[in-house]
Amino acid sequence: MRQLGLIAGAAAAVLVGAGAITYATAGDAGTPDAVPSADSADAGFARDMAVHHQQAVEMSYIVRDRTDDEAVRRLAYDIAQTQANQRGMLLGWLDLWELPKVSADPPMTWMGMGDTASGKDGALMPGMATNAEMKRLGSLDGKRAEVFYLQLMTDHHRGGVHMAQGCVRACEVGVEKRLARGMVEAQESEIALMAGMLKERGAAERE
Repeated sequence: MRQLGLIAGAAAAVLVGAGAITYATAGDAGTPDAVPSADSADAGFARDMAVHHQQAVEMSYIVRDRTDDEAVRRLAYDIAQTQANQRGMLLGWLDLWELPKVSADPPMTWMGMGDTASGKDGALMPGMATNAEMKRLGSLDGKRAEVFYLQLMTDHHRGGVHMAQGCVRACEVGVEKRLARGMVEAQESEIALMAGMLKERGAAERE
């Protein structure tokens, strides 16, 4: 688990530069006037979604090694690559804005949630898996791993969509708002895909 986290973290670090380039070349976000403040929705979303995405990457690498099912392995690979890339962009923007990647405020304060942001059983943000759930995923194999991953990732995506919609409403940097809109569309599509995959395995998303 630790090794997978290190690999994912290293991959995201490499992509930070790509995020900075994307921001710098965006016509509506490349001026000093567009630089947000540390307590802005733009900065809060970038910080919190980077953390949210990191868990999705780790979860996807775990299940990829716990099953031989090609459909689940392909989905996990796609999610890991997409979210590692997006995480690099988010961290790259924070670097470019010269803003801290960690805040003393509770997660999702930028959405007006603050202390109420924690999910069930101590999850850091809505949709995120708990440490116990991540440990359980790493202990399962085959169909049981597939089903639990699809359930966890469905919850994870729902939380991510909620956060991205918040950015669409409150963020001011154009390129970041566009990224958030793309997250909503892609993750809602994957939620529908995962619902079908769960049904094929005689299961359903969690209540």
